[in-house]
Amino acid sequence: MLHFKKTIWLLKLIKMVLDAKTGVGHNDYGSIGGVGGGEVSTSDGGKMTQSDLYQRQPLLPQEPWPTKNGGTVLGPVTTAETDFFEDDDDRIDGLKRNVINGGGSVTAIDIDLPHPLRDEKFPKEKWKTFIAFIILVSNFIITTASLAVVHEWVPDKNKYSPLPDVILDIIPTFPGALDISEVIIMISTNVTFLVIVMHKHRFIVFRRVFLILAVLYLMRSVTMYVTVLPLSNPSYYCSPKANSTGFLLIAKRVFQLMSGFGLSINGKHTYCGDFIYSGHTVVLVLCYLIINEYSPKKVVILHWASWTASFLGICFVLLARGHYTVDVLIAYYVTTRIFWVYHTLANHKKLKQATVDNCLSRIWWFRIFCYFEGNVGGPVPRQFNWPLPWPRRFLAKHPNRDS
Repeated sequence: MLHFKKTIWLLKLIKMVLDAKTGVGHNDYGSIGGVGGGEVSTSDGGKMTQSDLYQRQPLLPQEPWPTKNGGTVLGPVTTAETDFFEDDDDRIDGLKRNVINGGGSVTAIDIDLPHPLRDEKFPKEKWKTFIAFIILVSNFIITTASLAVVHEWVPDKNKYSPLPDVILDIIPTFPGALDISEVIIMISTNVTFLVIVMHKHRFIVFRRVFLILAVLYLMRSVTMYVTVLPLSNPSYYCSPKANSTGFLLIAKRVFQLMSGFGLSINGKHTYCGDFIYSGHTVVLVLCYLIINEYSPKKVVILHWASWTASFLGICFVLLARGHYTVDVLIAYYVTTRIFWVYHTLANHKKLKQATVDNCLSRIWWFRIFCYFEGNVGGPVPRQFNWPLPWPRRFLAKHPNRDS
């Protein structure tokens, strides 16, 4: 019985092929026309193989589909309605397509595609850089306000001698060394500023520098406030004490200190007590770290020059007895650790998540860090370009350069 059914099916396929060859009309390729008789042959007169028959058989049964111009075309036979995707044109024209596979209806599969990747791995986010600058200025004001208050608490240099210091006790005093140190600070600061401005991702670098300095200044305002040391250099001039700490007096002192950028060389820094920790050392060390991190690796001479300048600047601070040795050591330790921890967090995406295993996420400034660094896609490359829109000829000849 099974053999008989197979024979009938094969004869129908043969009739279909013969209809196509003898000119019997049909609507589409593979559709079955009327039944006729004749010899099974190919277009070139040869006998048709079983493989040819399989390739010519229809893949799916077909039924008429309405078209938009009022006609019909053959389409797959449907056995059940399905909610498949319909485009807007088909919905307007009242056309609906239902497709089956093996006699059953096909349901639409909703695949959740990931959001497209950011076009820019290192977004500028200028508003964040501006906010970071505001935070830096605010913390600098807090530091100067702390110094304005501490100045009233400094022990009288006529009654209290400097504390014992292993380094200061064995080196001679050089009165003009503090001015030399501050000249080195100004040169290092300008070179560092130039490196950042020429960097391709200058807004990210500026943002990081502002935040790191803000953290360092805020911590310094606390350390100098909680412990007041006697003067390390009895010959250093300090403004007379007012024996009061009113708001107007503190505001006046803050304005005077900020107008001189915290330096003594311009005669604005005449208030004493800002020992723990050394602000001069913070700036010198940070300038070297920034140049070493973001300048081209091939410019080795710049790295060594920056390191030498920072080292000499710190030595001149000690020669001038502007700070105790412990002030310098604490400043070096705090500056380098905050800089390295910040960049370690910024360079690894997993460390930006506050997980149980990420102990670095317990740092008190971690949430602020995540806000400012959340969109940075990895280590900032050492790339440089011209920051100004002119001259165009210079821009055309000197594209972005990698180190």
